[in-house]
Amino acid sequence: MAALEIDHQAPEPPYRQIAADLTGQIERGELVADRPIPSEKALTDRYGVARNTVRSAISVLRENGLVYTVPNRGTYVRDRSAPDDK
Repeated sequence: MAALEIDHQAPEPPYRQIAADLTGQIERGELVADRPIPSEKALTDRYGVARNTVRSAISVLRENGLVYTVPNRGTYVRDRSAPDDK
């Protein structure tokens, strides 16, 4: 899966560009329900951004109900067909 090239000159901040890219991957089924998304380290390497930028992108996904985080385990794609119990 090719990484999105972050446009640092775009009006959309990098974390929102990353969140949009990951949202698309979830919607296309490239990131599967109840499976982890790539680690923060993997995402920082993939997108060439700082860890805080990746954390902000993941926060957007969490706020939009697309992922949930399990402490000491990682961040997982939420199964949107299941009841919201996570």
